Amino acid sequence: MQGAGTRDPSDDDVIVLTGAAPSPTHRLLALGVVPGLLVLLFVITRPFASLQLPRVPAFVPIETSALFVIDLVTAVIFFSQFSILRSRALLVIANGYLFAALILIPYLLAFPGLFAPDRALVGGLQTTAWLYILKHCGLAGSMVAFAVLSRSVTTAPKHSSHRPAVLFSLATTTALVVAIGVLCIAGDEHLPTVAADGRRFSANWIFYAGAPIATLYGSAVTLLWPQRNTVLGLWLLVVASVHLAGVPMAFFGPSSRFSVGWYTVVIINLVANSLVLVVLLVEVSNLYRRLLKAVRAQRAERQARLFTGDAVAAMIAHEVKQPLAAMIMRARTSARTLARPEPDLATAKVNMQRIAADGLRAAEIIDSIRANFKQDQRARTVVDINRLIAETTSLMHTDLRKRRIRIRVGLASQTLTVAGNRTQLQQVLYNLIMNAAEATAATHEVSPLDVQSLSGENGEVLVSVADLGSGVGAQHLERIFDPLYTTKPDGMGMGLSICRSIIEAHGGRIWASPNSPNGAVFQFTLPAAPES
Repeated sequence: MQGAGTRDPSDDDVIVLTGAAPSPTHRLLALGVVPGLLVLLFVITRPFASLQLPRVPAFVPIETSALFVIDLVTAVIFFSQFSILRSRALLVIANGYLFAALILIPYLLAFPGLFAPDRALVGGLQTTAWLYILKHCGLAGSMVAFAVLSRSVTTAPKHSSHRPAVLFSLATTTALVVAIGVLCIAGDEHLPTVAADGRRFSANWIFYAGAPIATLYGSAVTLLWPQRNTVLGLWLLVVASVHLAGVPMAFFGPSSRFSVGWYTVVIINLVANSLVLVVLLVEVSNLYRRLLKAVRAQRAERQARLFTGDAVAAMIAHEVKQPLAAMIMRARTSARTLARPEPDLATAKVNMQRIAADGLRAAEIIDSIRANFKQDQRARTVVDINRLIAETTSLMHTDLRKRRIRIRVGLASQTLTVAGNRTQLQQVLYNLIMNAAEATAATHEVSPLDVQSLSGENGEVLVSVADLGSGVGAQHLERIFDPLYTTKPDGMGMGLSICRSIIEAHGGRIWASPNSPNGAVFQFTLPAAPES
């Protein structure tokens, strides 16, 4: 990585804004729009650079206060990034912006004519000029150090606290600003002359101000160029370039305060320092947006896992409950048969055989459920739908008779075969017939169930289960096959969901519609097996 702290792209820290790669929009603005505007501004204002404009008393305090807030907020964001990444490069650039912000306090107090006519509140004629020079040298120097430190892995140990480093750097930078301020204010008469008076700069201005500032910003541009592949590196490069571009306008030729060139450079400095802050704020917003999406996705995934666990539990309970109930009922019947004075061994033997069959069916159901969640394809055979319907209705005969439900079976005259898993397709038939029986029993009326098989269109096999029971409300039809959705007070909402999963896994479709005059019709189609 060519940005702060040189980190592995696979590391979690790659998502932070200082390690993010710049988008095409970033590159267009940084390398196209901003330089273009600078060139345009230079072309327009350079011929009038020495033209003196009226002094606006409120301009300097407003501009300086805005620059103070911008640099201070930028420093706070960089300090917060350091607390995350522990990159010494970030700590250096954070202190660079802090230095640039704090030094504006003595700069403003020493500005001539701002608080007292024709003189400075503190310091002398050279104080403000030298504070301005040192401000830019400090900021440019921090950019140079950032570029150098970013070339290697220079991170503090993550197990250690970041607070001592931050507090120490804050104290050091503040002490440095205080020391510079005191020296420039108290030693004003010993400073090299760079200001001729309150407006004009001396001939030494180019040597003492222009040369060091241009050298440091030029070095920063050169060293930051390889860092342009990160958002932070790119925009620090732009800021250094903007400040460097302002040097010929401010330091070469007749220089004076409140001229076109001076106002232009001051505005350029304000805009340049604002660029990094704006980009940081935009990237922080984007980061929080991505973080929110990640949190929502994680929450949805957690809910999906919980939902899947509930679905698995409900599916097992729903499917295994039916053969277990049949086994219990037949075991009790056999016990009563054997407890008679003259035990009916033949009936008991038949019940025992049915209990064994129910046990095998429960085991097959569990295997089928495992296959569904393993997402593999169970071994499929050619299944005779007519025979499967006959076997399933025969298996359910006893349960239906106890509910006083009569079932009518209408099978197609021709043989209908599908390629599928026999146990799973029997589950579908069993669930649909049992649901129809429960809906019919709820009306307390004696009415038949109709189970039919037909040869459908496009080589499909159609199976329908119709009842004259309580029916399905129109508001439930769209969700009746959703997992854990049920219209029955004691239902689990898994039976029809399982039916849909099985039918769709076999390449078919299943749907429900109202019956006439009442009740419901559940139908499903399956692709017919190719003739062998």
